[in-house]
Amino acid sequence: MRSGPESSASGAGIAASGVGRTGYGVGSPVSRPEDPAAGTGAMPFHEALRAAIAASGLSLDRIQDRLSRRGTPVASATLSSWQSGRYQPERQRSLAALAVLEDVLRLPPGALTGLLGPPRPRGRWLPPDSDHPDLARAWSDHHDLTAALAALDTRWDDSLTRLSCHNRVDVDADRRVRSMTSRRVLRAEADGADRWIAVYRLDTPGPGPLPRFRLAAPARLGTVVEIPEEGLVAAELLFDSPLARGETVIVDYTVEHRDPRPCSQRAETTIHVPMREHLLEVCFAKECLPRTCYSFRTNGLDPQPRAGRPREQRLRVDASGSVHAVALGAGPCRVGIRWVWG
Repeated sequence: MRSGPESSASGAGIAASGVGRTGYGVGSPVSRPEDPAAGTGAMPFHEALRAAIAASGLSLDRIQDRLSRRGTPVASATLSSWQSGRYQPERQRSLAALAVLEDVLRLPPGALTGLLGPPRPRGRWLPPDSDHPDLARAWSDHHDLTAALAALDTRWDDSLTRLSCHNRVDVDADRRVRSMTSRRVLRAEADGADRWIAVYRLDTPGPGPLPRFRLAAPARLGTVVEIPEEGLVAAELLFDSPLARGETVIVDYTVEHRDPRPCSQRAETTIHVPMREHLLEVCFAKECLPRTCYSFRTNGLDPQPRAGRPREQRLRVDASGSVHAVALGAGPCRVGIRWVWG
């Protein structure tokens, strides 16, 4: 299961966001004929980056690994966004990583930095630019969901900082996920934010009805988008009034299954933007406890990372039949709990 903007999975799912930016550079174009990006001085930044990556023969995962080893980690999804032209590096840590990236791609200093344009404009109706994938990209594991999610008003996604999130998954005596309850605290970074976008995906889409959202007051349900073939449902959770910059809000909702689901073995949260604190809890019926449980965390949003298996840690089921995993300052990544039935 997965759910979202903080999401989870085990028959369903969850995702997150909130960052800033600063600065741009001016330098000289690539000039040496032997350089991988020779002749790209007149290219836009994203085209020059794409050409340099292609010439290097390195995959995005391998580039990500080399950047991480040198202390300037950048997610594969971010690199993809840079070379597609959707975003450009503008925050200080992104610019620092870009300087290292030039060396990884065997380019002279400033070859890519010098092609950056000025920061994109900001304003009340323009959320701060960020280096993370947008909501549709974060959930397009199998198919492009951009058009399907266009019915939702996602303009405030970047301007709501995720301060904390607690997702609780309940598994019944038949080993099936019955519901997922989520409670999160958000802070507005601009005036006007009036909604949160929640996404939930089933691990195994079936012919039955998709889960439904039940909200706690004072929030109310806005537009709901269902994509049965993806086992995905997304909804606008409307606040009782628009937020002022710096104001916080608590959002509580439950995702309920309307149809019995197959036996579940995992719960997963998709965090597409760094989150300060995330808690994932799985509560089992006492008459049917799993044999073993493990928490896991990936290095990006790829559900099957080519860099290897995600990091795992064995968990102990407590006296109430629950296990939990805490992630601090995580994202973009997938955080989850898997279990093995006896």
